[in-house]
Amino acid sequence: MLEKIKDVEDLKKLNIEDKKNLAEEIRKYIIEVVSKNGGHLASNLGVIELTIALESVFNVNKDKIIWDVGHQTYTHKILNGRKESIKTLRKLNGIAGFPKTSESKADCFNTGHSSTSISAALGMARARDIKNEKYSVIAVIGDGALTGGMALEALNDVGYTGAKMTVVLNDNEMSISKSVGGMNMLLSKLRTKKFYTHSNISMKKLLLKIPAVGKPVVRFAQKVKRSVKQLIIPKMFFEEIGFTYLGPVDGHNIVELENIFKLSKQIEMPVLIHVITKKGKGYKYAEENPDKFHAIGKFEPKTGMEIKGKGETYSKVFEKTICEIARNNGKIVSITASMKDGTGLTEFAKQFPERFFDVGIAEQHALGVAAGLAKSGMIPIVPIYSSFYQRAYDQVIHDIAMQKLHVIMCVDRAGLVGNDGETHQGLLDMAFFRLIPNITIMAPKNLKELQEMLNFSVKAYGPIVIRYPRGGEEGIYSFNQTKKITYGKAEVLQEGNDVTILAIGKMVERAMWISKELKREQINAEVINIRFLKPIDKSTIIKSLNRTKCVVTIEDGTIINGLATAIDEIILDNNLDNIKKINFAYPDKFIKQGSVSELEKIYGLNKENILREIIKIKKEHIV
Repeated sequence: MLEKIKDVEDLKKLNIEDKKNLAEEIRKYIIEVVSKNGGHLASNLGVIELTIALESVFNVNKDKIIWDVGHQTYTHKILNGRKESIKTLRKLNGIAGFPKTSESKADCFNTGHSSTSISAALGMARARDIKNEKYSVIAVIGDGALTGGMALEALNDVGYTGAKMTVVLNDNEMSISKSVGGMNMLLSKLRTKKFYTHSNISMKKLLLKIPAVGKPVVRFAQKVKRSVKQLIIPKMFFEEIGFTYLGPVDGHNIVELENIFKLSKQIEMPVLIHVITKKGKGYKYAEENPDKFHAIGKFEPKTGMEIKGKGETYSKVFEKTICEIARNNGKIVSITASMKDGTGLTEFAKQFPERFFDVGIAEQHALGVAAGLAKSGMIPIVPIYSSFYQRAYDQVIHDIAMQKLHVIMCVDRAGLVGNDGETHQGLLDMAFFRLIPNITIMAPKNLKELQEMLNFSVKAYGPIVIRYPRGGEEGIYSFNQTKKITYGKAEVLQEGNDVTILAIGKMVERAMWISKELKREQINAEVINIRFLKPIDKSTIIKSLNRTKCVVTIEDGTIINGLATAIDEIILDNNLDNIKKINFAYPDKFIKQGSVSELEKIYGLNKENILREIIKIKKEHIV
């Protein structure tokens, strides 16, 4: 069946049995591709039949289908002209792991973070109506994403204004970790609606067959329908706010799905279709461990075992350290936005369940809760991926920084993350946090320094940001000893007179390797571990620059408003003359997917290029 599909029009020619066979072939194909490339497996396996039915009924080249988060669109890409190129999934210059309008007309909106689809779909529906055009607008959103405030705000607006559009709620009882909160409880209750719906339809058909009395009885039954519904299904939230609620429907039954999608097209008001799917469907290991197979690296398909590198990671060291701290300090609490496993809070949740809070996919709320806890004398530790901290920027400013509250914000996946691409690269956090008054920004050079920074932060005051990369140390340089952390002070790792190398975070290890190689070229580099981007150690930096008259900055963030900008400000503010500068950072652009090493080489942040550029300056007699 898969060989017959060149684009979505070929799908529409298939009968139901062929579509079922196609679903199984796509399932095997996705497992094969993800096992080699890594990617989001469980979520994609769960929506294969849903995608086939959706794109059989709707016209993706005319209708607008917006996939929330978008990590579950592998089947969509296969059906829409990318069957062969899906083999390049998440690779440099290959197919992205998320919808991209640059790849296909069938991708009508770029997504990568959760809870955005309903808002975008409403905008498209309103544009359609203003322009008097005719097409359907559909938002496909997971149950976990409904905990995001933006999704609830959008539902409220759609229901109130009555825009004609469809929300497909993919309910697999999972977000990345297991879904939590009141919305999840509501959906659990709504799943019982299947009993109500089937009973209602069967009884109605039976009564209508009775001559004379059938219709009056049905009309009477309809009068009490609302009260009966309230008894069987408490708080029909979606209908109360203005949606026609359809479902729940089996998300792996193509016939049922196609029928309900066809019905939704006839309804001239907002429709919410409640679809029940199983995350990881059809692959035993993903069904049993959907959180592990949500986003996974390369793995062995026959055993489900991930092919991993050895050694500790920053997230694991974070996990061990905060558990140790919490055992000796009853004020420590931790908060996650539905990323307990990914951010290293699994063990903390087990050991200190009364001090662990999973708020769902709701980063704004997470930081608001942290502010309340801090104001009440607790010490909240909040690990969130760098690209997701963007979603809580106002709370960091308004709720935490303005009140100088002691919240420890751990920015995981800072810098390049690689294959997930532009929506997930953690390149902006130094820039946007640096703008906020009252905040301390730190970055460890290695795993041991992360431990020390966490211990230091618990004893410090005010809002603190600690950023660290995905994975572990590079292992290209070993540090014999680490100087004790002092607030706002950098660490001089090596003295030199020819050039000052200022590095932050994981780039410090790289800087030390470069300085060692520079000695072969008779260039003596002074290497300074910045440690604190804010407040930055001006006195140590000025002293070094006055001696070397040449500075190199190395950072895994954007060139704008990071370490390079901070050094420019120091040079300007202190009238430092004749200082030669070389800045190594990422440009003012969004970085697409590729491995970290490939992207570093492209943008000149690999250690070989940095070394080459410094030597080049020497040969040009600038140093």
